[in-house]
Amino acid sequence: MHLSKKVKWLLVFTALLVLPATLAGCGKTTASTSGSKGYAPKKLTVEFVPSSNAGTIEAKAKPLEGLLKKQLGIPVTVSVSTDYNTIVEAMGSKKVDVGFLPPDAYVLAHKQYHDKVLLQAQRHGLTEPGDKANTELVDYYRSQILVRKDSGIKSVKDLKGKKIAVQDTTSTAGWIYPAVEMLDQGVNINKDGIQTVTVKGHDQGVLSVYNKNTDAAFVFQGARNLVKKDEKDIMSKVVPIYTTGKIPNDTITVRGDMTGKWQKKIATAFKQIAKTKKGHAIISSVYTHEGYTDSKDSNFNIIRQYDKKAKALDK
Repeated sequence: MHLSKKVKWLLVFTALLVLPATLAGCGKTTASTSGSKGYAPKKLTVEFVPSSNAGTIEAKAKPLEGLLKKQLGIPVTVSVSTDYNTIVEAMGSKKVDVGFLPPDAYVLAHKQYHDKVLLQAQRHGLTEPGDKANTELVDYYRSQILVRKDSGIKSVKDLKGKKIAVQDTTSTAGWIYPAVEMLDQGVNINKDGIQTVTVKGHDQGVLSVYNKNTDAAFVFQGARNLVKKDEKDIMSKVVPIYTTGKIPNDTITVRGDMTGKWQKKIATAFKQIAKTKKGHAIISSVYTHEGYTDSKDSNFNIIRQYDKKAKALDK
């Protein structure tokens, strides 16, 4: 009995010694999982989505590595994703820190992984005919439905029974906006005898119409400029029959667990780079971005409204 008491006291004493360390360990775990410390990158991974040929975009975007490293003081890797969904999943699994996400992909990333929008791109406004850039800087763009001028297709209703080149279904300009606005005019892209062909990049959408592989294409306004150098007559041969409402411009989005300090550092870095001659040349050649302006999640509520409407396409 006397030995049993000693053993009990020994166990109590040991437990008291271990308890502070255990509590300290719990405190550290709680702070980490609650995000109060947050993610502070030691090296930064930046990924783009392809609006045209992925290899071309990667070659143009690579010089950003050095500019960002100079601004942030850490190594930076720039790459190009295969499509919109891949980059969203890569950010969700913490393989990518910063994504150049179009608006619908951002909305998906925010919903699934609480990713945070920092900036919206600014572009020159475009005027018809010929998608000519004007001097106004805007934080929105539009989608267009292109056809060959000699096709006989004059309106949205003429697209029934036709073949349309589209982007991934998370693409705002390459799917969501034109498909929803077609539905508003009584034409359902998933019905009405329409065949869709998914192509990689808006330049490929333009070329599919030019080469008569498809009857029409969903692209962002200005996409014909991507191929104008190679196809001199693109503006006269391929024309828009429909232009959508305003779409919020592309985003620079970061992982949702990133610290506020690093969010500010990254936002500042991109804005400053865009103001330099070399930096501006890069972002202009990659996405026709002219600069960046601060953004917030509520700017994309219009996208959420269109996403709800898009669900009616399957009914």
